[in-house]
Amino acid sequence: MIFEKTSALDVPTQALRADFVTLARAGAAHEDLARQVRAFTQVELGGTAPDAPLALPLRVATWNLERCLFPAPSAQALAGADVLLLSEMDCGMARTAQCHTSADIGQRLGMAYAYGLEFLELGLGSEIEHSFCTDAFNTHGFHGNALLARAPLRRAFMLRLPGQGHWYGDAGQPRLGGRVAVGAEVATTSGPIVFVSTHLESASDAAHRTAQVAALIDALNTHFPNRPVLIGGDLNTGNHIGGDWRAETLFDLARAVGFDVHGGPEDQTTTRPSLITRFPERAMKLDWFLSRGMQLGETVIHTSLDANARPLSDHDRLETTIAGLF
Repeated sequence: MIFEKTSALDVPTQALRADFVTLARAGAAHEDLARQVRAFTQVELGGTAPDAPLALPLRVATWNLERCLFPAPSAQALAGADVLLLSEMDCGMARTAQCHTSADIGQRLGMAYAYGLEFLELGLGSEIEHSFCTDAFNTHGFHGNALLARAPLRRAFMLRLPGQGHWYGDAGQPRLGGRVAVGAEVATTSGPIVFVSTHLESASDAAHRTAQVAALIDALNTHFPNRPVLIGGDLNTGNHIGGDWRAETLFDLARAVGFDVHGGPEDQTTTRPSLITRFPERAMKLDWFLSRGMQLGETVIHTSLDANARPLSDHDRLETTIAGLF
C-alpha cells in the first residue's frame, strides 16, 4: 500500500510526456517509464469536511463517472450521500475542460477527498472524446479513482493492483499505469470504517480480476486488520467472458474470506449508452459493493440520466445504507 500524502500530485512536464510517447512507440519497457512518474506513488488529499464522526445510518454511493464530463450535475445527483466511491475521474484532461473533477465535486458537496492516479494519459483520449476537448493538450493527463466523505479521511492509501501496463501502447488511448484502489478510514459514531474505491481491469479475464480482489483484500487484512470494510466500484464483471457476471470467480473468493456481495436486483444491469460510449455492444452488470463487518440496507441502482434525459455516464450508480456494524 502507498501512504505518501500530498496536497497535489506531482505533474510530469509536457516535455517528459512527449518523450514517453516517443519511447512507448519505440517499445521501451512500461515499468521503466512508469518509475519516472512520482504521482503513481502518491495519494492526493484535499477538500474540507466537518471534523466530526458520521452517524449511522449513513448513505454510500459508488459510481463510475466515465471521465466526469459534467461535475455540477453529477454532484447534484450525489447530494445527500455521506461517502462517495468514484472511478474514471479526470484531472487536467482537455476532454473535461482541464478540471480536477474529484476536487470539484468535493467542493460542491462539502467533502474531503482522496485521489489516486490510475493512468497517465499520453493522448487526448478516444476519437469521440476529441469532440469534447477544450484544448489540444492535457495540463496534467491524470485519470483515476476518488474517495469522498463528509468527515476527515484518516490513513488514506492507494494500492496499485496486479497487472499494470495493460493499456500501454494502445493506439487509441496510450497510457501509463494500471488499475488501483483508493481508500481511507472514516470515523463514525459506531466506530471506524475503511472505505475503498476501486476499478478492476476490463481488458482481462475473470482470473485476473480475482487476483486483483485477492491482492486488495490481503493488503486490507495486513494494514487494517479486523476493521469493517466497504469496497465499491466498477469490478468489470462479465467483460471478456460473454457478458455473464455470474461466471466471475471473484465473488466466491470474497465470500470465502468474510465479505458479502451487494449489486442490487440481479436482473438489473448497470451500463447504458452515453455521450462517449454511444453504441455499447451489450448491457452489463459491472458495479458492486463488497462489505465486511457491517449490516447494509437495500442496494439500489439509480439512473445516470439527468433531468433532461442526458446520460452523465455509461454507468448507473449504486447506493446503499450502512445500518450498523458488528
